[in-house]
Amino acid sequence: MNSTKRVMERRHFLKLGVTGAAMLVAGSDLVWHVKQVQAGELPSTNSALNPDAALQKLIEGNQRFTEHHPEYPDQSQARLQEVAQAQHPFATILSCADSRVPAEIIFDQGIGDIFDVRIAGNIATSEALGSIEYAVALLNTPVLMVLGHERCGAVTAAVKNEALPGEIGSFVKAILPAVDRVKGQSGDTIDNVVIANVSYQIEQLKRSSLLMERVESGKLKIVGGRYDLDTGRVKTIV
Repeated sequence: MNSTKRVMERRHFLKLGVTGAAMLVAGSDLVWHVKQVQAGELPSTNSALNPDAALQKLIEGNQRFTEHHPEYPDQSQARLQEVAQAQHPFATILSCADSRVPAEIIFDQGIGDIFDVRIAGNIATSEALGSIEYAVALLNTPVLMVLGHERCGAVTAAVKNEALPGEIGSFVKAILPAVDRVKGQSGDTIDNVVIANVSYQIEQLKRSSLLMERVESGKLKIVGGRYDLDTGRVKTIV
């Protein structure tokens, strides 16, 4: 009799243990989702940012991303409705189309925060420039970043300068001046060109009178950045 009672008590205990564990997991999942929702409902202050504050907002967001403490701002249903009729991004980013470099994620931002212009090799084509001018002159974004990244395939293709099928190699010509700039430099050639290409593309953008009017009036800051695929960190190149 006592033996049977002990078996029943053990089964009851194990059942409670499994149930408790399930509740703990569910509770942890709930806390994570609540954090997302609460962060997503934080009010946006994009329109009040000056160039330095806008750049700092990008840097702080990237720090949260690399430290695995994202806030998931501006991702709620309320934010969706807020920007449905008008947008006020605080940053314009010309970045590579590489799938590993999604601006909103690596800078921990949300809907309507970043005006993304993405093209292989983060090159300043006339179409890219037109998009950037639209964001800066009409949407009044106070910071413009040209973002290159580690082990960029477009840069690698430009360094090799080999024939590529179709229109795949169309971006190579735009990167070749950066390749020429680093000839004879020590270190990793690809990474040297990645950084040189960011600076070169910024020079191309600065030919725009629309952009330079904003820079000279103090309403726009143009900076470069290099994204590290291994760490997730963005290093600014001013």
